[in-house]
Amino acid sequence: MKRAVFFIVVALCLVMGGKAHAQRALKGMRGLELRGGMVDGFHTSDNRNELGYYFGIAMSTYAKNANKWVFGAEYLNRYYPYKDGRIPMAQFTGEGGYYYKFLSDGSKTFFFSLGASALAGYETVNWGDKLLYDGSTIQNKDRFLYGGAITLEIETYLTDRVILLLTGRERILWGTSSGHFHTQFGIGLRFMIN
Repeated sequence: MKRAVFFIVVALCLVMGGKAHAQRALKGMRGLELRGGMVDGFHTSDNRNELGYYFGIAMSTYAKNANKWVFGAEYLNRYYPYKDGRIPMAQFTGEGGYYYKFLSDGSKTFFFSLGASALAGYETVNWGDKLLYDGSTIQNKDRFLYGGAITLEIETYLTDRVILLLTGRERILWGTSSGHFHTQFGIGLRFMIN
């Protein structure tokens, strides 16, 4: 009898002796994202650089097959050269979109997703101040925006609850005075909350 129990215990240890992993990207799991990056180029020390940056927060909810719904808000700031200075343009947008996972590894550590989002928000040029320092007047008005974005996202699990995000995105907006297209690339973190 002792021998049979010994063999059963050894067999169970061999069968169940693998490494335990938490389940990842299951339907209904939610995460809070913090993200930021550059817009339309890289920052340089040149005073006439058209520097742009963004940061945002979002809530993502996984659907079937590690696809996900994403809802969030974003602040984008871009500068336009003017004489010896720069004129700021800021956009405040809300996002709702769906990201389709098209590639992942077997251990569910790396995911590649392609997303499409609807965007709506508000744009202000020079924070509503129409008069510039040299007496010139800005003709652009503050206005409401609408459009969408296409996003390529790479996510990798740092731990079972913390995910590193690398993104490339093209925003297409109408109602803006700063051009219809803005390219974003950035980095973010997603913290799984359930």
